[in-house]
Amino acid sequence: MQRDNAARLLWVLVIGHFIITVIHGAAHAGAQVPMSAAANAFIILVIEVGPLAGLALSRSRPAPGGWLVAATMAGALVFGVVNHFIIEAADPVAHIEAGWRGLFTATAVLLTVTEAAGAAAGVLYAVRQGRARPSPRFVA
Repeated sequence: MQRDNAARLLWVLVIGHFIITVIHGAAHAGAQVPMSAAANAFIILVIEVGPLAGLALSRSRPAPGGWLVAATMAGALVFGVVNHFIIEAADPVAHIEAGWRGLFTATAVLLTVTEAAGAAAGVLYAVRQGRARPSPRFVA
């Protein structure tokens, strides 16, 4: 039962995170916040595709899938916190056009929450899955 709950939590966080990234992307576009090619590549590969790929992998290889979700969510968390709240990058929440600032800030905060929770849930899921499988025995 605990594994089922951990799997459900992982699914809810990853899918919720993806939905929030789409809304946050719309706020980026509406506020006309430019991103570099490198930042866009990171956003697409690590922040958007990575957790979904980990979730898909978790169906056939649960522990590696959980670790992939954890790693990509942790990477997304660092990227988002640094770029939205710490450095004067292209998209610090304080410098977004007033008309888009509310949505932009709300989704930036929600991304931070889902990424932190997703990283923790990925680790929890991977560890539980690793314990659930019997270790292979080699016959000499």
